[in-house]
Amino acid sequence: MPKIHFIGIGGIGLSAIARYLNKKGIKVSGSDLYETPLTNSLKKEGIEVFIPQKKENIKNDIDKIVYTAVVKEDNPEIIEAKKKGIQTFSRREFIPFILNDKKVISVCGAHGKSTTTAILSSILQNASCLIGAESKEFKSNARYVDSDLMVFEADESDGSFVDSNPYIAVVTNTEPEHMEFYNHDLDLFYSHYEEFLKKAKIRVVNGDDEFIKKLNIPMKKVYLKDAKNIRFEIRDNNPKTIFEYKGYEFEVYGFGEHLALDALLAIEAAKEFLDYNEISKNIKNYKGIKKRFDILQNESSFVLIDDYGHHPTEIKATLHSAINFAKLKGIEKIIAIWQPHKYSRTIDNLDGFIKCFEGVDELIIMPVWSAGEEEVFIDFKSHFKRYNPILANRVIANGKNIMLIDDKDNIIKTYQNGLIIGFGAGDITYQLRGIK
Repeated sequence: MPKIHFIGIGGIGLSAIARYLNKKGIKVSGSDLYETPLTNSLKKEGIEVFIPQKKENIKNDIDKIVYTAVVKEDNPEIIEAKKKGIQTFSRREFIPFILNDKKVISVCGAHGKSTTTAILSSILQNASCLIGAESKEFKSNARYVDSDLMVFEADESDGSFVDSNPYIAVVTNTEPEHMEFYNHDLDLFYSHYEEFLKKAKIRVVNGDDEFIKKLNIPMKKVYLKDAKNIRFEIRDNNPKTIFEYKGYEFEVYGFGEHLALDALLAIEAAKEFLDYNEISKNIKNYKGIKKRFDILQNESSFVLIDDYGHHPTEIKATLHSAINFAKLKGIEKIIAIWQPHKYSRTIDNLDGFIKCFEGVDELIIMPVWSAGEEEVFIDFKSHFKRYNPILANRVIANGKNIMLIDDKDNIIKTYQNGLIIGFGAGDITYQLRGIK
């Protein structure tokens, strides 16, 4: 039996593919630089994971190697693989091996694609899925079903979404992101979206998107205004967005009009396979995704939420949801903890970040999660002075105590009440969970 080894298996993208293949019965191994809760989960699922990366991990029984985008040519495992003549593939190059024989519902967009993909996965129970986040319904970012149907979260950060063999192309929005890959060329960026859409037989898109409006190709356009009587309720102590559409009521986990739009896109994509009545029932399977409005603690006077938001548009929408949630629970104080992700993204979107935290009572800013970038000084105290921000080095979550820690390990402040929401794509998620 062939064996596939994944370099960078602890990443959300490669781990999903590894899990999918493992469940399909293919022998899988992988490596990463550090042990994390995700790598530990992979081990429990029977996947051989090596920490750290070294040439000895490249065994003679390996047939193919797949590596994440951040892996460089001087990686010891890449060097050893080339010495042994083992085929190596980037994640993008390997995607066709997974998708080319499938009927793929491919979801992309700057914001909301993980949520939309996960909602679709919950609706289409007979489909395999690969998601860029862990579904709380089945506690994984991958599901294998012996079916030709695949729900896939496509990635525009490296242009690979055009290689996803879309039968149905779903576009949540086309806001420019990851522009360094596209040489900061908007024409090049948008041409990828157009190519992606033209490859699909069916196209389900956000009709309010400015670029989508310019395209002259057949598309099923979805508009937020199509959802009637949108309302937010707490059901079974969980936040729910409820709306009417096509004569049916739909209930989706979480708060926000953006969630209603994500749900509408998923509903219309699923309509190719199911009727609205069945979709309305199945959408209740969706329990949210890890790190997206992920409620870690939910008490009468204290709520702790972890969110992956690392772009101003995402943060603004999610913060609006958090404020609504707090109002329904009778909680008056909103505290945001932000771990900026990448110096380049922070600088490129600085004005947006300054505005997106409006509505918070307190703003805590942690050091930038560099993601491998060289350090650049950003005067957060000055730029964000309207919020009188607290600069903290890290956070300790200990039960209902959320403690802010400075760079000398002193406790700056402790919170025991209010709604606290953390934003960031770095290790803040582990800090809020008390595991780092």
